[in-house]
Amino acid sequence: MAKTQLPILDQRRIEANIIKPIYDEMVKRLGQPEAAAILSAAITKDSVAQGRAYAASEDGAPTLETFHHLLPQWTANGALEIDMLKETELAVHYNVTRCKYAEMYKQMGLAEIGHILSCGRDGTFCTGYNSDIKLDRSQTIMQGASHCDFRYRLEAAD
Repeated sequence: MAKTQLPILDQRRIEANIIKPIYDEMVKRLGQPEAAAILSAAITKDSVAQGRAYAASEDGAPTLETFHHLLPQWTANGALEIDMLKETELAVHYNVTRCKYAEMYKQMGLAEIGHILSCGRDGTFCTGYNSDIKLDRSQTIMQGASHCDFRYRLEAAD
């Protein structure tokens, strides 16, 4: 996957429209667990590749700070409502209190795999962007929580 200039919510909608009939067919032929496993593996690989593409577009070395500067592409058009808790060179912590990604997948009939299509990308994107950036998250709106707790940190900061 190359770097996109689209707001990420728009990008995910386009992807979901393509993925939905493929996923439905995989479920029919292979069953839901196998279809979800295949989709998850493919999305993980794509997410790492996308992280690498974003890192390659940076003028210098990709850092947690440059990573954090990408957030507006994910929040564009009110896609996420965020309470920022901490912003330093070593850590970026925030809670997402509204997620239009979850709302969109539900409307599209893809709520059961929304966490694969979007949430699962959040940590693996870092792997491609800068493998020292780690995400700790214990819950997501997509899977029924009241908020998503994003805690990005530099591995060296531990």
